[in-house]
Amino acid sequence: MRLPLPRSLAGQLFAMQAVLVAVVVAGCALFTYVSDRGQAETAARRQATAAATAVADAPSVRAAIEGGGDPSATLQPYAEDVRRHTGVDFVTIMDPAGIRWTHPDERQIGKRFLGHIAPALRGRTFPETYTGTLGPSVRVVTPVYGAGHRVVGLVSAGITVEEITAQARGQVLAVAGVAGAALVLGGIGTYVINARLRRHTHGMNAGELSRMHAYHQAALHAVREGLVMLDGQRRVALINDGARELLGVGPDAVGRGVAELGLPAPLTGALLAAEPRVDEVHLSADRVVVVNTSPVASGDRRGTVVTLRDHTELQSVMGELDSERGFTQALRSQAHEAANRLHTVVSLIELGRAEEAVDFATAELELAQALTDQVVGAVSEPVLAALLLGKAAQANEHGVELVVSADTWIDDGLLPRALAARDLVTVLGNLIDNAVDAAQGSPRARVTVTARACAESLLLRVSDTGPGVDPEHSDAVFERGWSTKPAEPGGRGLGLALVRQAVRRNGGRLELARSPEGGAAFTALLPWGTESGAAPASAPAPAARAATGAGTAPTAQDGTS
Repeated sequence: MRLPLPRSLAGQLFAMQAVLVAVVVAGCALFTYVSDRGQAETAARRQATAAATAVADAPSVRAAIEGGGDPSATLQPYAEDVRRHTGVDFVTIMDPAGIRWTHPDERQIGKRFLGHIAPALRGRTFPETYTGTLGPSVRVVTPVYGAGHRVVGLVSAGITVEEITAQARGQVLAVAGVAGAALVLGGIGTYVINARLRRHTHGMNAGELSRMHAYHQAALHAVREGLVMLDGQRRVALINDGARELLGVGPDAVGRGVAELGLPAPLTGALLAAEPRVDEVHLSADRVVVVNTSPVASGDRRGTVVTLRDHTELQSVMGELDSERGFTQALRSQAHEAANRLHTVVSLIELGRAEEAVDFATAELELAQALTDQVVGAVSEPVLAALLLGKAAQANEHGVELVVSADTWIDDGLLPRALAARDLVTVLGNLIDNAVDAAQGSPRARVTVTARACAESLLLRVSDTGPGVDPEHSDAVFERGWSTKPAEPGGRGLGLALVRQAVRRNGGRLELARSPEGGAAFTALLPWGTESGAAPASAPAPAARAATGAGTAPTAQDGTS
């Protein structure tokens, strides 16, 4: 009947280890028995040799043999006394013919010795194992020399095999007891270890663990969200395909420290932080990612689990939504102003001042149309023109004058085809929003926008009349989270970081300088690329056009949109 194998991996290991311990213990016991039996036989030969040679060399023995008469009367008591004191089973003294003079069983006295005596008659002491009257025994036969070095008798001393076996059996029983205790302790230890293993493997066998690993790997690489596991030394222990794509790292990231991955400093700091991070927005090389971290502690093993979500598209859509919301607010305000102006026109007509009503309405219409004509005349590119018109209305609502510089000129279709309209809105929209925030509250709140085609790149420059940027912060202003404004629930310090990311993604560069009006001047240079047409050699120089507004607001300068 075939015994069923344990189902779980822990049970299989326990059975294997128990069998292994039993085999080792049984082998050790067998080796000990054989070794002790051999050692007992060797010790018995030495003991018998010592007893036999001592009797043979005793002067009283020689005297009794050579003195005539009955040697047994003298030698039997002596031999028994030696036997009891030396621990051997028999001491037999005989004549050269092998006739016993002594024996433990007095009935055997006078009978022939059972065993070999020829070597002893030739003067040699020799051992042998032979079956005599007491049964199988290990014995030694040695000669007794008389006058003239003549062999006058023989002495045989020995220990029965049964006695030797009894001695070995006692030692084996002791070894067996120790072996049994070792087997029990080994079994208990194996059971404890495997019980712990069973808890960790949830009682699953090797096949189930293999399938779980396969499912784990498939699920890990199938999800689009990024997953990173860091060990206690903040080295990457595991990273899936989604995390590699979001962080822009290669397949060799596993085993490397977080600081060695070349990530932006704020993102690296978030991954190295000991405290949990929840839904923090960070920038990688070309992505906006939402980072969540959760420290893990299991005994003396520590680490961090990091999840990453791609927020790039959502951030872009949110930026567009913010712009639309701003445009809506501007339109709502303009609608309110238009209603006031319409009431004024109606009132003038009711008062009979029709000519003044026409002049008032015509002046307001010419002012609005002039702004549109100025922007469209300088910028024929529809996306850029729509953006400038919308931002001009927003700036006006914040009491900031938005000016299109005299050297601005972008023709329709001139933008690089590789430059996505979304990136253009991200770069110029965030720069204008940042400048409007900075210019609010300044003596002459104004933002100047320059957009023109240069020989090798598209130049976008936004300057303001705000307080400017401290030179010490010229690098930090582009980092995610940098801001001089109070913290808000939605977070600040992301606008300029997004601008730098979009510029770098298109192979351009971003510069910060002091504007002639005292504020900050941000310049983005976007290369034309191989797919775009060449920049025009010259551009018309329309007069500076502006949309003005009034009002005051607190002054601030930051990297937000």
